[in-house]
Amino acid sequence: MNRTHPQRGFGGISFDSTKSSIEERDCCQECGMWLSCTRRCLCVSLIALLILGVVGAAIGLTVTFGLPPPTPVNRFCVTSGNQTGFLCDDRVTCLPASRICNRIRDCVNGEDEQEKLCIDLPSNLPGYLIFRCSNPTYWIYADMKCNGANDCGDCSDEKGSLASCPPCGTLWWSCTPVFYRYCTCIPRTFCQDRIQHCSDWSDEYICNR
Repeated sequence: MNRTHPQRGFGGISFDSTKSSIEERDCCQECGMWLSCTRRCLCVSLIALLILGVVGAAIGLTVTFGLPPPTPVNRFCVTSGNQTGFLCDDRVTCLPASRICNRIRDCVNGEDEQEKLCIDLPSNLPGYLIFRCSNPTYWIYADMKCNGANDCGDCSDEKGSLASCPPCGTLWWSCTPVFYRYCTCIPRTFCQDRIQHCSDWSDEYICNR
């Protein structure tokens, strides 16, 4: 007499236990003899996770050991006016510091206006491009130091140990200016213009243009 195996079901859906057992064995055999499976196609998922882990580890090792960080480009240069400047990609053009991040592309490739350079002034600028005033919350571009003008507001960019400026040049007259704009010198073009620019009036009685 032929026996019929009873069918089991869940929620009205029946399946043959003998058929399910055969499918589990076939799946495991396809995945390899070294894996043991307890559920249908579990070994497929394990192998997929293993492959992903190997790929992830390979990428991590490549980034860590195989791809060294890019070497920062040295852009320090000295302008024709003997001032600290910014070297463009052409390795020839040297821009004065005050022309960096001024919203004008002076370098051919626009590297003087890069977002990573200009997004957080002056923090992202190289130190040689800026000058910190005696009040550290204020700063100016390096080429504005020792230019005769009171750019810091307290003359720390024109006199004192921080600035270390040379004496007034031939185009300037040394005195104590009466106007806030200047610190230790005034332009010689102000001499004998019938306006007091020096506290001792030397610009009107001694200085010659």
